Amino acid sequence: MLPKSRGTLSAAVFNALQSGATAGLEPVPESEEDAQVTMWALYELHYRGFDDVDPDLEWDADLLRVRRGLERSFEAELRRRWEQSPLSQDREPGLSGLSGLTGLIDGHDGPSLARFVQRKADREQVLEILRHRSLYHLKEADPTSWVVPRLDTRPKAALMEILFDEYGDGDPNRLHHHLFRRGLEAAGLRTDHAGYVDEAPVEILAMNNALSLFGLHRRLRGAALGHFAAFESTSSVPSRQLAQGLRRLEFPEEMAAYYDEHVEADAVHEQVAIRDACGTFLDDEPNERDQVLLGAFTCLDLEARYAEAMLTRWGVS
Repeated sequence: MLPKSRGTLSAAVFNALQSGATAGLEPVPESEEDAQVTMWALYELHYRGFDDVDPDLEWDADLLRVRRGLERSFEAELRRRWEQSPLSQDREPGLSGLSGLTGLIDGHDGPSLARFVQRKADREQVLEILRHRSLYHLKEADPTSWVVPRLDTRPKAALMEILFDEYGDGDPNRLHHHLFRRGLEAAGLRTDHAGYVDEAPVEILAMNNALSLFGLHRRLRGAALGHFAAFESTSSVPSRQLAQGLRRLEFPEEMAAYYDEHVEADAVHEQVAIRDACGTFLDDEPNERDQVLLGAFTCLDLEARYAEAMLTRWGVS
């Protein structure tokens, strides 16, 4: 079902989605939450959709116009944060795209939820994180799959090598989003697609929206690859920490096993994503360097903003 509205724009758009009367909508949100939940729902029309929304509305021109207006503002904000970041300002002139990418990833130092889970988090805090993360992990890799037809031979083959693993190497029981669903079920949580969207803070909505924005626009294919490379490059160690924290708190083994799967897999994916996907992409299209860096920074920045928001709310210094 559609999520709860968080402002005047989301209320108007969700009413229009249910009624089919989409004319006259204007992309003027009253808050960032209002904008992000509206954008998330409009993107969701391209994934699983909603039981209470006509599938024909996926390509409704009025809804696409609203989404495009929200996307322009969101993309401008992502670019502003990147351009004002020290990681952008301190780049060495003439640094190659691949060196710039690895330097950006290595130079980012944000707060770590995984380390907090490993050592100090209580059960309720971990359950909250799992509920938030379910928005992405129950459709893991799907936003990146939009990029495949937009790539040439070498980066396409490299990306598909990783995605084949993400989708279980042909075994439906090994799909990463299926493993996460099994973990949720064992932990007593809901497993329906986007079942916890109404609990998702604005930072989680923005993380998911950035993935869809980059994946659905051909001109942003470089940003999609950069985001993917940063995500894969920074998830192996946190996955180990999360698995250890889950076992410390005696969560079901199925939940810890999901993160075990990513410890080794993402250590391998890191090299393929950076060298074989982004590297060959930049060999073919060197002018896409700034897009790749934008995507990588956005991944790291949004993850850090979510971690900071949660740790602040829990009173963790």
